[in-house]
Amino acid sequence: MTINSIEHDIVIVGSGIAGLRAAVEIKRMYGDKLSVGVISKVQLMRSHSVAAEGGTAAVLYREEGDSYALHAWDTVKGSDFLADQDAVWLMVKLASEEVRLLEHWGMPWSRRPDGRIAQRPFGGHSFNRALYAADKTGFYEMQTLYNKLLEYDNWERYDEWFVTNIYIEGNEFRGLYALNPRDGDIYLFKAKAAIIATGGAGRLYSFTTYSHSVTGDGLAMAFRAGLPLKDMEFIQFHPTGLVPSGILISEAARGEGGYLINSRGERFMAKYAPQKMELAPRDIVSRAMMTEIIEGRGLKDEVSGLEYVLLDLRHLGEDKINDKLPAIREIALKHAGIDPVEEPIPVRPVAHYTMGGIHTDTYYRALSIDGQWVRGLFVAGEAAAASIHGANRLGSNSTTECLVSGRIAGLLAAEYALRVREAKSPPRERSVEEEKWVYSLVRRESGVPTYQIRRELQETMSDKFYVFRNGDDMNSGLLKMLKLRSMLRNEAYVEDKSRVYNTDLILAIETLNMLDVALVIAKSAIARTESRGAHYRMDYSKRNDAEWLKHTLALRYGEDDVKLSYEPVRITTWKPVERKY
Repeated sequence: MTINSIEHDIVIVGSGIAGLRAAVEIKRMYGDKLSVGVISKVQLMRSHSVAAEGGTAAVLYREEGDSYALHAWDTVKGSDFLADQDAVWLMVKLASEEVRLLEHWGMPWSRRPDGRIAQRPFGGHSFNRALYAADKTGFYEMQTLYNKLLEYDNWERYDEWFVTNIYIEGNEFRGLYALNPRDGDIYLFKAKAAIIATGGAGRLYSFTTYSHSVTGDGLAMAFRAGLPLKDMEFIQFHPTGLVPSGILISEAARGEGGYLINSRGERFMAKYAPQKMELAPRDIVSRAMMTEIIEGRGLKDEVSGLEYVLLDLRHLGEDKINDKLPAIREIALKHAGIDPVEEPIPVRPVAHYTMGGIHTDTYYRALSIDGQWVRGLFVAGEAAAASIHGANRLGSNSTTECLVSGRIAGLLAAEYALRVREAKSPPRERSVEEEKWVYSLVRRESGVPTYQIRRELQETMSDKFYVFRNGDDMNSGLLKMLKLRSMLRNEAYVEDKSRVYNTDLILAIETLNMLDVALVIAKSAIARTESRGAHYRMDYSKRNDAEWLKHTLALRYGEDDVKLSYEPVRITTWKPVERKY
């Protein structure tokens, strides 16, 4: 059997903000000296980063009272002290330079009356440091980076290619495999270095802000390749997902002055975070909203059955909504039939961000379980766990990390590739195994449709691993996951038997990836017997620094098990204190 192969100096898996920023950094620093391949499972400009709405956090105006120390402190406190503080310091110091680079490359930042870049308040930040472009920040950042990349040569884009696995041998990256839907063949991508920038795993939940493409593929590939996943029990639930669709209603809506009210018309955040109100960190706001719902002060959508509270923007006025929140108004009108100028928006906490990810060091180099760098392999963006967000991410720090991590990973990957003489390849038999593994999924002639397995997994995650958790529910959820994993191996049925654009096959591989990531989340969450940030257990409702001020590392162990180990949080500046807002 002939194995198709494609060779570049560096391959980047993922074309969101982090992936594009990495590509731009390689090109702007080394130009045509290095060949770059950008592989995307969707059309390049359709990556989920375009859905980022609210802003990018950076210190711009120190003369007005902001500082790197203040941004770092807000981030560490917001993380419930699980962030590695050296990594946080690096991000906040590079963030302002990233913002100015985007400015020079044509980013249409919103402006203050004096012409300077505007910044708005965001939850958990003690200074108005979220830069924005109306409420379409991610879209404009993507467009700016892509336009910059077009200035360079010697790079290739692979739209709608689906990466199936990465190959590591001797603690060194040796290549990756991808399915080309146009001909149905498996291709080996040979490269001296690779950057994984595949985003998070939000589609594990049925009510989520994520695009349908965000299925944890990079996380699962790393897990199967023997790399540890870090802190995967920490899944962020954004307070304001539109009911019933789950589409994000940006934190910018509260940053511009929106209120959260219950069925009685009460602005209830005064009970839970009297100083910050609606601009408390997301974990605190989400728990407050669910408490209102559980205690009977919510409302119920008659079609979906989802209970919710209300986001009230009416007092902002039509002019301000059209100027600062035009996409929010458009989303509410199109997807809920509600004009926020005239009536409140129905919202409830929605799966929004994966705080954990592939274990990396401060400089986004992928690490093995013993803490050694996997030579030639880097991770950027949401797929990486450099431990900046810890147990809870502050709003607008996500796109900041995407920019900074893309820059760092791109630069280090380029420097590494320039030192390496040639790309190494997996053994031929491994390539043959990959194609057999992929197409083994289409051989069964009858069974359980893959979409049914996926739907049951999403229901399990939404029911057992949501804002409030407890040991009994999570253990029952784990048992359900194990049944679904067995079902996928032994009963899953892919109806489409063709090789060309077999989206049914891709859905099956995505579902396998989702099950791998869900297993890690479940095992990690059950083991952490405390409440910290987004991981809130009703049976262990207190933070326990004496036993749990540490990162979870999850390693694949057999077919259906995970081996957990732990490493300390790097505390360089601030010791943990009680979080009060």
